[in-house]
Amino acid sequence: HLDHNLANNKIMKFVTNVVLAAVALSSTASAFAPIAGSSARISTAAVHSAAALKSAVVDEPTFTSEDAKRQVGNTAFLNKNLMARAQNGPGIKNKESLNIGIVGAGLSGMIAAMDLADAGHNVEIFEVRPFVGGKVSSWQDKNGNHIEMGLHVFFGCYYNLFGIMKRTGGFDENLRIKEHIHTFVNEGGKLGALDFQFPIGAPVSGLAAFAQTEQLGIEDKFHNAVRLGTSPIVRALVDFDGGMDMVRELDDITFTEWFQQLGGKRGSLDRMWDAIAYALGFLDCDSISARAMLTIFMLFAIRTEASVLRMLDGSPQTGLHDPIIKYLEDRNVKINLSTPVRDVVHDVDPETGLPTRVRGLKIGPREEFREYDAVVAATDVPGIKKLLPKNFRKYDFFDKIYNLDTVPIATVQVRFDGWVTEIQDEARMMDTSGDQSDGRGAGIDNLLYSVDTEFSCFADLALTSPGEYYKPGEGSLIQAVFDERAFKRSNEQLVEDCIKQLHDIFPSSRKLNCTWSSVVKLGQALYREKPGQDKFRPKQATPISNFFLSGAYTYQDYLDSMEGATRSGLMVADEIIARADGPNGLKAQAQQAGAYDQATSASKPFFAA
Repeated sequence: HLDHNLANNKIMKFVTNVVLAAVALSSTASAFAPIAGSSARISTAAVHSAAALKSAVVDEPTFTSEDAKRQVGNTAFLNKNLMARAQNGPGIKNKESLNIGIVGAGLSGMIAAMDLADAGHNVEIFEVRPFVGGKVSSWQDKNGNHIEMGLHVFFGCYYNLFGIMKRTGGFDENLRIKEHIHTFVNEGGKLGALDFQFPIGAPVSGLAAFAQTEQLGIEDKFHNAVRLGTSPIVRALVDFDGGMDMVRELDDITFTEWFQQLGGKRGSLDRMWDAIAYALGFLDCDSISARAMLTIFMLFAIRTEASVLRMLDGSPQTGLHDPIIKYLEDRNVKINLSTPVRDVVHDVDPETGLPTRVRGLKIGPREEFREYDAVVAATDVPGIKKLLPKNFRKYDFFDKIYNLDTVPIATVQVRFDGWVTEIQDEARMMDTSGDQSDGRGAGIDNLLYSVDTEFSCFADLALTSPGEYYKPGEGSLIQAVFDERAFKRSNEQLVEDCIKQLHDIFPSSRKLNCTWSSVVKLGQALYREKPGQDKFRPKQATPISNFFLSGAYTYQDYLDSMEGATRSGLMVADEIIARADGPNGLKAQAQQAGAYDQATSASKPFFAA
């Protein structure tokens, strides 16, 4: 142990020296310029065709609202004031009241509705599922078990989402903060960690975490330090804009390609980075964009709180969605569940064939028409592809959405008659007697990673989120997320594989029995954060003046995440609020369209795809 500590101290000094040297070089742009191979690849993609280049210029995201502009760009990453904006609402009421239809009751759609209702608009939401929440959904089965669509963790840099939760009264009582440590569980029960618990905050706490982690050997720590010490993250410590601009330029290569350019080795990828990549985007380092990975680690390096994790005290429905639903209902927002939208009704320019204005929506099995002054499509990637009328693709803006790909996931829940993650005390592992609510059960109360299983991240919800997941007389409720490597297996096989792999990394758990299980599959979950996808993400305002987009896949600087969905919802509301009033505003456009209909004796047909 003494030799190991001495080695770690040497590595810590080495890492610090590498970083200091890199900071000294940060004023020299060539020290951080992409290597020739990646530059050639980006250049080739950029000049693939004149039409593509023109399209990229035309569709560069622009925003009318000043609040929406504050949500994008380099400064938005460090802007804690965004929490206050989300908490306080839009702060204005429009002179004109719009009738607004929102397709989708996921997080982005509901948050957009909050701001729009507070700005004085009449809002109605339509959701095809029998519950709200989108990819953050949860529900109860007939036996009262709470089932989730995924494992949901709140990073400390979720400023907008925390603001929303404070606004609805759910932040202080519904979130449980975890120890500032990211734990890896390896085969045989061996633990490794990125322990950010250090007297000095970022970036020193991060340096200590990587230098002292048990997850990597000394050689891999050395090469890891070399690569991170020459990364945009280091430049960002003295020049955040410069470092972030470099990260944005890395969307056309994988994290593996970037990592191995200047010293990173396969061992680090296999034993640590892959698990993190799977947890972020359900892709390994060979597949995920370097931009996606480095964006998150840029925040970890700059903000101490960014790597602090929180989890709900119970299900997403109770801890996150119910307070939002109450907020909306108090403002007369109607949420229609199990109500699919069949069509987007719109006018078409007879000369160009281009859609010009959305009139409303056809709703439900009878395709009842509802007229709206503005419509928001607050869906995920597969949802927007299904919703958009075919002739919308005549606009390159909409057509490039179809380049976005998705990843499948399977969420497995398995309950046991003891505490799976308790590896120190077998008697305690077996003990489920008495009241062990409120996180008093045995084991590890935190998000966990593993590189030796097919589920990269998992948690014992009976410990981490005990409010509705702990059951008296029972033990762990493990929730594990399998990626596409295992997605096509049967539900029964997934449960069997989950239990077996849990036994591999927690050998003592072989003495426990599974008492209940559940599998939820999402064939098209998050959008696939592979290289080159960022340029296809659409902004919230579209070429059709009263038709808007929302969802974590739309243009915002976060990944497809709860914070990304929240940002998108706030941004689309800001854009509508900024465009509502005035002689050319959305209300004036609706009135002009109505006057034209009356002048033609309401004989002009609606054109629908």
